[in-house]
Amino acid sequence: MRPLHARYPFFAAARDAVESADVAIATLVAEDAPAVERGVERVERALMEGTVEAESPYTWDTESELLSYPISRIIVSLVETPAAVDKYARAEADTAYERMLADFDAGDDDINSDARASLDDFLREFGLSDAVRAERAESRRRGPAHYWVDVGPYLTYSDTDWGDDWRLVNRALADGAVRVAREELYALLREATRRRVADGLPFSVRGSDAGDQLASALQPHVERLRNLLSDRGAVNVVYTESVDADHFPPCISALVTQAQAGDDLANEAAFTLAAFLVGVGFDPGEVGSVVGETHAEALETRATVLADSSGSQYAPPTCETMQAYDLCVNRDDRCDTISHPLRYFESATADATADATADATADATADAATNERT
Repeated sequence: MRPLHARYPFFAAARDAVESADVAIATLVAEDAPAVERGVERVERALMEGTVEAESPYTWDTESELLSYPISRIIVSLVETPAAVDKYARAEADTAYERMLADFDAGDDDINSDARASLDDFLREFGLSDAVRAERAESRRRGPAHYWVDVGPYLTYSDTDWGDDWRLVNRALADGAVRVAREELYALLREATRRRVADGLPFSVRGSDAGDQLASALQPHVERLRNLLSDRGAVNVVYTESVDADHFPPCISALVTQAQAGDDLANEAAFTLAAFLVGVGFDPGEVGSVVGETHAEALETRATVLADSSGSQYAPPTCETMQAYDLCVNRDDRCDTISHPLRYFESATADATADATADATADATADAATNERT
């Protein structure tokens, strides 16, 4: 197994390395090997942070890093949470994209060049060697600024949702090829990566004795991820015209205070806070104004991963899960009547609105009585 395989585990050569290794995934799972822990981390960070980079990269050897990829595919198939596959595939692709840019910039003179991939490696991997041609480079040092991509692959891997600039009618065409900037070619390769990772997911793990045993062994990890992610369908996302922080549940208020003070936030705490803020209607770019400068960038990134066009993809964890992670603090009387942080906010907001309406009605009645007397 080569370091290159661990950096790009979706490459065909990496898959061959896994298949030829004298290692059984079922055995790794049964023994709770390091690759299993890394696989769980891979899925967790993909779903909550949009990356599969290890929090401590030097913790894992090449074999554990590579074997964590097939294990993570099993786990994400077992999680069975809406959009989990899409978010996982995008995180793998985005991480590969960042590594790809670093590798291309490093060049052949880098001391770790054997662990790095070249543009030609990527083009060969996706069968694009004959479909992509470089324009003459403006300088030998920087390489080509533009490429020509055959129309077929261009249409396959581009998406008009990326903007009008990607529409074929707005592109330069010649001899059945589309002119793209170097950065645009890299974007096409990222999309090719996403599609390869997503291909075949989710798959059925259960249904055989071996599959059932595998699913059973991974169940504690899968349940933890499910509880942490809390399927969006369990709680409706709450939107109000204006968000009053006074209506936040005590647990969320405590996390906001921690974040504003610059204190460290555990992974579960950061996810909970980002998911809650998105859930009550904050745009990802607005999260920083709530949490303070120290955690602004990290939580805005999490919020971007969690949000979609219709709201929060994943609701924050339930009260039960919050208790399990020691995040349930400063409970009040309302906490005894609800089971989810978003329910608390919804209830507190409704009560405040009702009180304001009652006060307005009382004031109007009093004014009417005064006017009548005069």
